[in-house]
Amino acid sequence: MKTSDFYFELPKEQIAQEPIADRSASRLMVLHRKTGGIEHRKFTDIVDYLRAGDCLVRNNTKVIPARLFGVREDTGAVIEFLLLKRREGDVWETLVKPGRKARAGAKINFGDGRLYGEVVDVQEDGNRLIRFFYDGIFEEILDELGQMPLPPYITHTLEDKNRYQTVYARYDGSAAAPTAGLHFTEELFSTIEEKGVSVANVTLHVGLGTFRPVKVDDVANHHMHSEHYFIEPEEAEKINRAKREGGRVICVGTTSCRTVESAAEKGMVRADESDTQIFIYPGYRFQVMDELITNFHLPESTLLMLVSALAGREFVLWAYEEAVREGYRFFSFGDAMLITD
Repeated sequence: MKTSDFYFELPKEQIAQEPIADRSASRLMVLHRKTGGIEHRKFTDIVDYLRAGDCLVRNNTKVIPARLFGVREDTGAVIEFLLLKRREGDVWETLVKPGRKARAGAKINFGDGRLYGEVVDVQEDGNRLIRFFYDGIFEEILDELGQMPLPPYITHTLEDKNRYQTVYARYDGSAAAPTAGLHFTEELFSTIEEKGVSVANVTLHVGLGTFRPVKVDDVANHHMHSEHYFIEPEEAEKINRAKREGGRVICVGTTSCRTVESAAEKGMVRADESDTQIFIYPGYRFQVMDELITNFHLPESTLLMLVSALAGREFVLWAYEEAVREGYRFFSFGDAMLITD
């Protein structure tokens, strides 16, 4: 299976540059796997496709303002740091641009001295480990100095940081939002739960590897990035109850999918905390997830491959062509898709 098998043409003007005013007012394309049919709906119609006894699984990670601009103390060079993962204490793995200005031992000043950093190691992949020094609470300083790490295809400035957070975001740790969840409002969740659908929370901290292109020709040779996840016992039980009682497990986004599939055991989910590098592409047999709510993804991306594993590559690419013709908005701030039976 070739990476090029997942290519499609997308006009640049259909890449959504900013969120729409009302989260739940986006469009919804519904893919029916059994009939091969497609419906064009609005996102609030998602309720019509849910049944009592189903379990909706959402990723409650919270995006941190992980983009920092610092000044190298000895040269005055401006360097951009993207915080990827806290390694231990105040040491973070970071993506640096330009890397040549952040060699081991370099000392960086952020925010006129509110925050200092020292590059303590350069890793094989070019990422830097940086140790931070500060007075006060790191998260508060980061919120003051940092910017939201928007994907590279979004060039507009985001006026409201909260629009790159889900309304249920809880645990700090992501460098990117689980964007399928951006369509939901508290009111919509209330309507869903009133219908008898349970809502389970899992946590997977999304890394920037999500946006890294697949650079190999053979899909099977792609090396996935590692992401940390955890599932609490009571949340695992909600998912397992739906499985036992004949309900469907419907994941909100590819990160929720990767979480439950990483913690799958004999068709159920175990309460767990671990790192996952799971790579889902056509041929994969889903153990837990039955259906998926997702956005429209980049050509040749691992996320498009995951969606194709669930609905079939040819069907998905045909649906994407239809989405282009119908003027759907693509990627993080774009419209949504439901893959159902």
